[in-house]
Amino acid sequence: MAETQPRSPPPSWSAIPLDLASLVLRLLPAYADRALFAAVCPQWRNVAQQFLRLHPPLPLLALPDGTFYSLPYAKPFRFPGFGFAGYQGVCGSWLVFPRDDGCFLHDPFARATVRLPPLSRVRLRPPNAVQKWTKWEDGERSPDPYTTWMHIEDMEGKLRMSKIILCSPNLVAALVGVGRPCHLPICHPGGASQILMCQPGASSWSVRAYDKCKLYEDMAFYQGKLYAIANDENLFVVNISQHQCTGDPQVSRVGQVIKGDPWQTVASEDDNTPGKKLYLVESRGKLLMVCRKIWVPELEDGDFSFGNEFEVFEADFAHSRWVKVTTVGDDQVLFLGRRCSRAVSVSQYGLPGDHIFFLDDDEVNRVKYGYDENTFCSAYNMRDGKVSSPHPMISWKRCDEMCLAAWLFPQD
Repeated sequence: MAETQPRSPPPSWSAIPLDLASLVLRLLPAYADRALFAAVCPQWRNVAQQFLRLHPPLPLLALPDGTFYSLPYAKPFRFPGFGFAGYQGVCGSWLVFPRDDGCFLHDPFARATVRLPPLSRVRLRPPNAVQKWTKWEDGERSPDPYTTWMHIEDMEGKLRMSKIILCSPNLVAALVGVGRPCHLPICHPGGASQILMCQPGASSWSVRAYDKCKLYEDMAFYQGKLYAIANDENLFVVNISQHQCTGDPQVSRVGQVIKGDPWQTVASEDDNTPGKKLYLVESRGKLLMVCRKIWVPELEDGDFSFGNEFEVFEADFAHSRWVKVTTVGDDQVLFLGRRCSRAVSVSQYGLPGDHIFFLDDDEVNRVKYGYDENTFCSAYNMRDGKVSSPHPMISWKRCDEMCLAAWLFPQD
């Protein structure tokens, strides 16, 4: 009788050449797939970490109820071990959660948390700042004709963050206002905002008390500098210094670097004028301004039809102007969100480029929007100007305007 040879153990996944594993990884655009890839063995995890730095995956779509979608899949999932419902902002890979005693950022990928001070704790520059008043000929006194942080503190309403950026491990910037959301293209004092600074874990923010508040629409950290754009398309650079005694970051000056188009549209509730929303996005080493126009034409049957148009401009710092461009790149997709926007290269994944993916987070003509209706992620084709729904199976209910769907970018 022949002797039975012992069966050799099956080869380990780690025995697969790492260059071959890297080729497999290149075909996985979704974060969920890459997470499964990295869980196979320590060797593959190292490959995934190195690859992620060079080729970021597609972003996740985060919904207000704590549900996530890993594009391009339409199957929802939740991160384990943490309740993510109620976030009110996104900053790259970080979700922003407000609390009465401050707020904190949580990275569900790295499971890291950063704490920030409450908006009730703001250090004024200069420290002895008081509200300025103008005395008129008839003896009456009134606040200065423009809004400053001192006026914002005296207004009725709760302070709110419209944008937060983790610029570096030691620097956090926030756009803060009161009254109407700072992103609304409606000119009145409640819509103005100021730029605040702090270090992660600090006990207070810092603000220039006398700086004129502006109708800031967006903010971006580009090539080591912080930029903010107002609703008149004026671009400002925010110079940052350190406090002489504490070393804490603070705004030393806000200077205009590009003068925008003075044209503005004010979206009203009873006419068909377009709303305008501005985004700042870095793409291929350039700073882009994306202008989104939202049209709400009324139909004969009393229903409404919504339309979106996009124009993209590149910052020409040498000539202090915006230059219109007709493409964002054959391999590029811009993911636009009120809280966070990024450009992602998609050519390696076989996806069409020169598109803008956007969310219904504009809040203009909000009475005309049906908040009880489902909303979707949409895509704008830069080549033909057409809007499509790339993921019709992904939809969600509109809810409170402070809790909106957002793009979450793994490993910021």
